[in-house]
Parts: sequence; C-alpha cells; structure tokens
Amino acid sequence: MEIGVLGATGPAGAGLAARLASLGYDVVAGSRDLARASATVGELVERWGDRVARLRPATNRDAAHARDLVIVATTWEAAVDTTAAHAADLEGKVVIAMANGLAKVDREFRAVLPEEGSVAAAMQAAAPEARVVAAFQHIPAAAFARLDEPLESDVIVCSDDDDARHLVLGLVAAIPNLRAFDGGSLANSLGVEAFGAVLLTLNLKHRGKGTLRLLGLEGYIPTGASSGGASSPSTSS
Repeated sequence: MEIGVLGATGPAGAGLAARLASLGYDVVAGSRDLARASATVGELVERWGDRVARLRPATNRDAAHARDLVIVATTWEAAVDTTAAHAADLEGKVVIAMANGLAKVDREFRAVLPEEGSVAAAMQAAAPEARVVAAFQHIPAAAFARLDEPLESDVIVCSDDDDARHLVLGLVAAIPNLRAFDGGSLANSLGVEAFGAVLLTLNLKHRGKGTLRLLGLEGYIPTGASSGGASSPSTSS
C-alpha cells in the first residue's frame, strides 16, 4: 500500500509517516517545500535507519497522488486550505482527516468547530470529489514518532463513504495495539473531534497521558484476520 502524507514535516505528519513506514507501508512524505521534506526524511532515516527505509520525500502535490491513500497531517488551521489547494489532485482519493479544531482558553482546551460542523466535514466540502475519512484524532503527535513504544489508543473512524471507511478501519487495525471502531457517517466526526479538547483538558488537569479506550466493545477485525492480531500490510517491492 502506498500512502501520501501532506504536511509530513510537522510533528504529527513526520511521526505518522515514520510509524507507517516502519510497519512496511510505502510512504510519500509531502511538504510545500521539497527541501524541507527531504530534510525531514533525512532526519528520520538518521534516527531510525532501515526501519523507515520506505519513506520518500516529495512535494504535497506528489504526495496527493499516492496510489492508495492520502493523509492530511497539517495543523487544523491549515487542513482545510491544504485540502482545497489539492482538491483536483484528491479526486476519488481516500483522504484521512486527523485534525481537531482546538483553542486553549485559560487552563483548559476548547473545541473550535467550523461552520460545516467539524474539520473533517470542512475538508470534504473543500474537496467534494475526495472520500474523506476522520481518524487518529485522539493520538498525540509525539506518540507516533516514538517507534520503540507501542501506540495505546482506540480510534474512531467516520466517513460517508463505506468503502473508504473500511479501508481506513483496516489500516488502523493493522497498527499494533490500536483498535479501530466504525463511527458511522462523517457527521459523527463532530463529536469525535470535540472530545479531543476534553481529553487534552483531562491530561492537563490530571498531569497524565490519557488516551481513548472503549470498554465493552470489540474493535474492527479485517476480513481474513484473526482476533489474535492484525494482518500485515500489503506492500510493493
């Protein structure tokens, strides 16, 4: 599977790109500036060596043409504009929206919801022919980059496109220690994104690193995989 990451020079983008590459995915790490993308990939290779050998630097436009899946990993303030700028490139593509609209007010975080209801919904409006899927909203950017530590979280996946949603459910389930949950339509991403502010506030007030865990539910299991573990990614040589 080939995955493009737009905004791969930021903390979330670089960390997720490295994590996916370490799991055997071909990852196109995009940036508005090719030199920045090359520098970021160089830093990741210097740190992790062959574990991230499947990373390739590119412009955001090239990353948007990744064969199977595209992730917009910019800050939430830039996510909609980035999607709009590449709307033509993203036609027909499965596009993951992973941002939460947030503002820090005094000693807590508060959700900032666009007119469309969520960042993911605003991205869908900006690229109507893309197949936008909300996922990864509750995993800290720094956690993606710590490749020696497993990710500990449940991930709610929302989209109006059933096939796109199931593709991303499978991707999440293939990442060790993550559980994927079908959250239904993109309208439900409003609640998923808004809870990000609550989770950050809880961690701030309780001085912790809490993540989302859903009790009493079994996570998504890809077709052909057993409940004992996720299937490996299918990659090109």
